[in-house]
Amino acid sequence: MAMDAETQMQFLYTLRSKGVTDARTLSAMEKVDRGDFVKGLFTARAYEDMPLPIACGQTISQPSVVGLMTQALNVQPRDKVLEVGTGSGYQAAILSHLARRVYTVDRYIRLVREAQAIFDRLGIVNITSMPTDGSFGLPDQAPFDRILVTAAAEDPPGPLLAQLKTGGIMVLPVGQSDAVQSLIKVTRLETGFDYEELRAVRFVPLVEGMGQE
Repeated sequence: MAMDAETQMQFLYTLRSKGVTDARTLSAMEKVDRGDFVKGLFTARAYEDMPLPIACGQTISQPSVVGLMTQALNVQPRDKVLEVGTGSGYQAAILSHLARRVYTVDRYIRLVREAQAIFDRLGIVNITSMPTDGSFGLPDQAPFDRILVTAAAEDPPGPLLAQLKTGGIMVLPVGQSDAVQSLIKVTRLETGFDYEELRAVRFVPLVEGMGQE
């Protein structure tokens, strides 16, 4: 299911109305068809601003939240980005249009495999996807200019903070998994970390270890 011009206009209008105003973020989201990442029963709802179920009990986030997280991350063209929680691959595909290189990890091998197949089909070559426990980051590739976490932890994980460059930005949901979570922007300074609360969100919990599927 491809996005026609009218659907795309409505999609972008909805993003803007929810606070996604950064031109580069909107341009990247215009280039990535969410319909490519939604399967089965939910394909007809691919362009609605709502989260949808995907395999392994996970979700594809609602587009406005993807946009707000991407906007807050402020990715620059030379940046190396780590995404924790590949999920459908939709967020990584958007980041691929903004960054030099995207590393995306997920605890579910199936999700990584399916996302990689979509990246290959779309001809996206600057994403490296791998199944691993994302709560420990990716020390072999650290440090990162930007880190995006698409699952909620009670606190920003220490290994991820350690893998952020000075001047780097991490965006993640923080809070109890079944309560209100806050989207947090963390900036690494020479002297420590600066935390900025952006908005209330709801994400699946960040779980240690590998998934069973």
